Amino acid sequence: QVQLVESGGGLVQDGGSLRLSCAASGRTFSSYYMGWFRQAPGKEREFVAVISWSGGSTYYADSVKGRFTISRDNAKKMVYLQMNSLKPEDTAIYYCAATVSYGSRSGTDYRYWGPGTQVTVSS
Repeated sequence: QVQLVESGGGLVQDGGSLRLSCAASGRTFSSYYMGWFRQAPGKEREFVAVISWSGGSTYYADSVKGRFTISRDNAKKMVYLQMNSLKPEDTAIYYCAATVSYGSRSGTDYRYWGPGTQVTVSS
């Protein structure tokens, strides 16, 4: 079992940067693919990025490719999402999640979820 808690959200101006962190607990953290999802008001949850067990493979949604970077530190049981060149449309609650499914972009494949952290980008 894995418990996840996100942090690092906040209010930032258009073009700014934020770094989200996800702290995990549980002995099998390194066995999971870790993903970031987001949900804006009135919209469905959407995939943002996922990283493999070793950190050697990453996949991104087209909307964030080139602006966001996902990384992990298995020794610290942490996952990060560096977000640069933020836009107002990036405003959402961001969730960290864990899956055993290879590189999945579907939220239904993720078993463990954090409570989320709010990111607001002002224009």
